[in-house]
Amino acid sequence: MEGGDLVKKQQTSYTYWVRDTREDAAPLPVPRKLTADDISKPAQPNTLGSVWNQVPCPSPSDPSFHHKFVIFLAGTWEEKNLNTWASDRIKELLKSLDSLEFSNGKAYIEGVSKCSGDAFLVTVRNKKRVGYTYEFSLKFKALSGYGTGEWQIQNECKKIKGHLDIPEFSFGELEDLEMTVSLSEEKDLGAVAKSQICTAMRSFLVPIREKLHKFEQELKER
Repeated sequence: MEGGDLVKKQQTSYTYWVRDTREDAAPLPVPRKLTADDISKPAQPNTLGSVWNQVPCPSPSDPSFHHKFVIFLAGTWEEKNLNTWASDRIKELLKSLDSLEFSNGKAYIEGVSKCSGDAFLVTVRNKKRVGYTYEFSLKFKALSGYGTGEWQIQNECKKIKGHLDIPEFSFGELEDLEMTVSLSEEKDLGAVAKSQICTAMRSFLVPIREKLHKFEQELKER
């Protein structure tokens, strides 16, 4: 037989192969008893990536095992919290909104009464990915064309204040941005007047979306 293989047969006609030991064959491993030094050495962690940015292998019992295992296979993973920068920048952009002119007067943003959410930068194999989730509320005030602090409704001047509430939105969802208008003082306003004011204030949605597009672009460039 080739390579020194021999065929041996027993009485039961069972055939098995035996390979002869060759001189150039690798020696068989020799068992070695562990020393005290071997036992005291810490085990190497089961991780991928550099020492600076290692990802531990998740346990199969972890409810998020599949998601974390994908990250583990990616090798390197780093997440940076950008909440402080994002919140400050969103407020800054919203406060810079210009006033809007209407036939009844004009309206402007008084300030940001609420701005909450999260923003982050994730680096996977030297590729950056950004994301965020935010919601906010703006205070607005409407003035007549004479700057009296009132809004003209059917030849009457009314003080109009309220809030523009933007519910939670995330990266890439600006085209679906929604807005709710609430008036602070509406007891002296009729249904038609309230509807007209709310419709007019929704005009802020376009410039707000433009400001948020700028925010997204700056976030991607970080």
